[in-house]
Amino acid sequence: MKTIVAAGLALAFASAFFCMGEESVVNTKPLADVQKEIKDGKAILVDVRAQSEWDKGHVKDAKFVPITTIKDGTADLASLPKDKTIYTYCARGGRAKTAAEVLKEKGYNAASLKEGFEELSKNGFESVK
Repeated sequence: MKTIVAAGLALAFASAFFCMGEESVVNTKPLADVQKEIKDGKAILVDVRAQSEWDKGHVKDAKFVPITTIKDGTADLASLPKDKTIYTYCARGGRAKTAAEVLKEKGYNAASLKEGFEELSKNGFESVK
């Protein structure tokens, strides 16, 4: 039993050690801080949902760059600034996280919002159709 516990602890410490260098792409700032960065021109918002979702409504002034185009390499990433934070959002956070990971690999300062479109709309982000 002690051997199993010791092995489990060793695995936990090894995992923590090897993951220490990895930076999470999930935003941890309050949404009010994100809004201020966008308002101050220090950040932009990128909607990575599908065209049909975008057409039903999106955050005002967000750029539309579908996750499908980011993943397959056809997205026009040259239109995204490398000198600003890029906050990605989708419906629930999964696609936004994937998009932020890809953008980060390409040299962008990207972070995903775990809040989806509906939650952003409820928290002061103006939405339009």
